[in-house]
Amino acid sequence: MFDPKLFDDMAKKITEAMPSGIKNVQEDIERNMKTVLQSSFQKMDLVTREEFDIQSAVLTKTRLMVEALEKRVDDLEAQLQKKDSK
Repeated sequence: MFDPKLFDDMAKKITEAMPSGIKNVQEDIERNMKTVLQSSFQKMDLVTREEFDIQSAVLTKTRLMVEALEKRVDDLEAQLQKKDSK
């Protein structure tokens, strides 16, 4: 679902920000932070960037279709009004 490198990078940044005395257990903390982050993100039910981009493209296409249909309906209503006024 997500790039594992993202979790590695986030866990590494968190552990690097810790005081030097704690860095002795850095590998263990980093591993645990990675697990916690993965679990948290999975619970959030997030989508990948690729999935987001695909849905965004679908939405854009749908929006264009709706606009075209609205224009067509407006044109047809105008034609009906012209017929009715005659």
